[in-house]
Amino acid sequence: MDQQLVTSPPPPDATELHVWVLNSSTELKHLRAALREALARQELTLDDHGSEITDRMVLVATELATNAIKHGRPPTEIRLMRTEEQFILDVADRDLSTVPELAHTRPIDAGGRGLFLAMNMSLQVGWYAGASTKHIWAAFAARPGS
Repeated sequence: MDQQLVTSPPPPDATELHVWVLNSSTELKHLRAALREALARQELTLDDHGSEITDRMVLVATELATNAIKHGRPPTEIRLMRTEEQFILDVADRDLSTVPELAHTRPIDAGGRGLFLAMNMSLQVGWYAGASTKHIWAAFAARPGS
C-alpha cells in the first residue's frame, strides 16, 4: 500500500454540513442512520456510485468513531463536510497525547485496523491536532469520476 497518512487539516474550502457528538459506542447505530440520511439529502444519487460511496463512508465513519471512543477522550465529534468534488468525514477526540498509528502489520483479528481500512476505502486520509482536539479525516468522491 503506497498511500500515506497526510498530516494536515482537510481541504480549507470544505463546508460543514452536520456534526454528531458521541459519548459511547452504543450511539454508533444512530450515527450510521443519521449519516445515511444526511448523505441522501446531499443528492448523492442512489446509482451504484452513490450507494457504494454511502456504504464506504458509513463504514469508515463507524471505524474511526469506534477508535476515537475506545482510545480517545470523550466526547467524540463526527463532522460531515463537503467541497465541490468531495465529502469529508472528520472525527475528533480530546486525547492529544497520542498520534494515529497504522496497524497494517498486525494480524487482522488483532484490531486497530480502522485507519488502514479508511485508507483503502477513501481517496485520502489525514490527521491534525487543534488546541484541544485530535482529528482524523477521510475524503470521498462526491460524484463519479471525481
